[in-house]
Amino acid sequence: MTAAESADALTAAESITTGSVPTKSTTAGSTNAGSADPAPDAEQGVLGRAYRALTFGIISVVSLIAFEASAVNTAMPVAARALDGVGLYAFSFSAFFTASLFAMTLSGEWCDRAGPLAPLFTGIAAFGTGLVVAGSAQRMWMFVAGRGIQGIGGGLVLVALYVVVGRAYPERLRPSIVAAFSAAWVVPVIVGPLLAGTVTEHLGWRWVFLSIPVLILLPLAVMLPALRALPAGERAPAMDRRRILLALAVAAGAGLLQYAGQDLRWVALVPAAAGLTLLAPAVLRLLPRGTLRAARGLPSVVLLRGIAAGAFLGTESFVPLMLVTERGMSATMAGLSLTGGGLTWALGSYTQSRPRLEPHRERLMTLGMLLVATAVALVSTALIDGVPAWIVAASWIIGGYGMGLTISGGSVLLLKLSRPGEEGADAASLQISDALGNITLVGIGGVLFAALGGGAGGEVAAPHAAFVVVFLTMAAAALVGAYVTTRLRPRT
Repeated sequence: MTAAESADALTAAESITTGSVPTKSTTAGSTNAGSADPAPDAEQGVLGRAYRALTFGIISVVSLIAFEASAVNTAMPVAARALDGVGLYAFSFSAFFTASLFAMTLSGEWCDRAGPLAPLFTGIAAFGTGLVVAGSAQRMWMFVAGRGIQGIGGGLVLVALYVVVGRAYPERLRPSIVAAFSAAWVVPVIVGPLLAGTVTEHLGWRWVFLSIPVLILLPLAVMLPALRALPAGERAPAMDRRRILLALAVAAGAGLLQYAGQDLRWVALVPAAAGLTLLAPAVLRLLPRGTLRAARGLPSVVLLRGIAAGAFLGTESFVPLMLVTERGMSATMAGLSLTGGGLTWALGSYTQSRPRLEPHRERLMTLGMLLVATAVALVSTALIDGVPAWIVAASWIIGGYGMGLTISGGSVLLLKLSRPGEEGADAASLQISDALGNITLVGIGGVLFAALGGGAGGEVAAPHAAFVVVFLTMAAAALVGAYVTTRLRPRT
């Protein structure tokens, strides 16, 4: 659900944050939400007259991204078999990921230099183009290429949405719009797999890809006038080409590591070493200084995002396998066991958006990470004889609520801590941390699982210990995240 928390940057008029500086374009009656609210609109919410069109447009884009993620994942196995490309199945995911890593940083620099409008619409166009290329592919390599184009579009869009929110909405409304973004994932995540499965079965997998671009047109038309009215804000004098090259190195390094992970032969150590050589120094230079040592303030906000996302996804990746192989559940029921987490994620995001809880945001995030750690640890109890399988569904309801508190709260804090003119770069850092956290902790989980006999000899079944160690490792990572939440507030 990483795209669900799209919001970033603040205004100089609000003094405590970043983002656009009010300019001569601010006039009475203007809807320039990047500065102080115009007096007539002072009490409006995100659905008020001044913000309604932009809110509906942005939420529609987020919903489409959520629907695409759930629908395409459902159709992907059928597509791979139809194109005789099961051997390249994993690369249809990694192509999207590695391309988006590069595009996130490019989008951040582009937004800081020229504003969010151009990268947002370029990203949406690339996203739609990638869907068409994948949907019309006649060979698996064409399908993988289409997924890569989608990744470029997705990376551009995610960061641009952060900057749009920072420039369009005043500080008092940003927690609410972040909560709305999380809520926008709920229906697509529930409906997407069912609808995609029906379309795949009756019309064919290609229509899952080819139909989504048509749905993009309406939200674009709705929000375009509001986007054009955004203030220019502070602009960086030029793109930082060094950061763009570093992002390219991160993407290439991550791609090499994922390629090496698909090959269990000793020769795979060569691309793995090359990937690490590219990835490690580039990451250190792309993320805010002090991120890996949890320096107070913005670096800890960025670090927490990666830890929280990685611990949650690292657990979620193994839960269906555990339920199917150890508890004898069907794949459908195993998947449904996790859906409650999506609902409570939105509820947690709504909770942190309440104005009266604003002074307690950091404590709420600490509570959120403790709830995630508790939920992950409880999942492992499903391996104990006599413990009902529904404990997993109950645990994920708890964990989803904790993630809503933590992830959405972190997005709001980033608004406060970014400096003027750097909101795009900081938004990119947040998304890069999210992606790298997923890779790192999911990868660690995979190594531990294999080392303890998971999938040994080509069998799916695994010793209980393999699952237990993976889950407890992720719970420990969540506890580390709880410690990081104590360092979110800068020294005063």
